[in-house]
Amino acid sequence: MEFVYNLIVVLHFIGLASLVGGFIVQISNSEKGVNAAMFHGALTQLVTGLILVGMVEGGAVDEEINMTKISVKLAIVLVVTVLAFMGRKKTPPQVALWGAIGALSIANIFIAVLWS
Repeated sequence: MEFVYNLIVVLHFIGLASLVGGFIVQISNSEKGVNAAMFHGALTQLVTGLILVGMVEGGAVDEEINMTKISVKLAIVLVVTVLAFMGRKKTPPQVALWGAIGALSIANIFIAVLWS
């Protein structure tokens, strides 16, 4: 089961790369907006994160998680996913929406790494 858990972690990182990569690729573009990479990355992060927590809570792997940290990260990724979904329906430029998604995503990285 550890292999499956590690595979889901890899998918979680791929979602992160898609989300932040979609944000970064538009930094020099004047028509900043939500692209498909950002939307699909946010969905991937949300789904794989829920699966990872479910696997730990279900006892499939021997890990411990800080539920306060995970709850904060879940709240942030839910907001990011909703913003990305809303942004897909609008035409660029969407500088405020693009910036909020990027800032919250990067904040989630800092929380994941620095919150012990």
